Amino acid sequence: MLAFLISLTKNNKQATKRNRFSVLASFYNFSINTGSPALANPCNTAVIKKIFKRPQAIQWNIVDKETVDEIIFRTMNTRNRLMLELMARGGMRVGEVLNLTPADIQERSLAIQNPKSGRVGEIVYVPRKLLVRLNDYIKVNNLSTKERIFPISYVAAWSMVKKSGNLVNIELRPHDLRYPNLNKIQTFFVYA
Repeated sequence: MLAFLISLTKNNKQATKRNRFSVLASFYNFSINTGSPALANPCNTAVIKKIFKRPQAIQWNIVDKETVDEIIFRTMNTRNRLMLELMARGGMRVGEVLNLTPADIQERSLAIQNPKSGRVGEIVYVPRKLLVRLNDYIKVNNLSTKERIFPISYVAAWSMVKKSGNLVNIELRPHDLRYPNLNKIQTFFVYA
């Protein structure tokens, strides 16, 4: 059984190895409980359990609000700064920011069409000053109501966030920008 599990999980992460072991052990337990009570579970050995043990949990480092503010203020490119602010101040995902159009801008909020949550739509409230700067950016770039405000790829947005993090010597990912806003409820859901 050990040789089979090792060949099955070769070059996999520990979480995947544990998952495969658990599925196989569950299958044997089911077979024993339903048909062959005399059969011993071959996955029930100390060596196998030790090799396929549960991986250690990874601690997620949350970037503090002051660092996020410093990253935003050090970013000189207007487009990049707006994108960072929408992610940090509005708690938006990268894909949600990239899919924004001028038609999504409302008086005090932004409407997110087809959000990742699977709901029909979401409303994100952002600071008024940010909405004013976003409207100015749209006017300067002469964008129509159906055009994307930030017509760059997902990879380019990731790269921009990474470079912004390098300005303050931290490893930054787009999702890290959402966490300083956990103490506020900013996203409201719209149901159809």
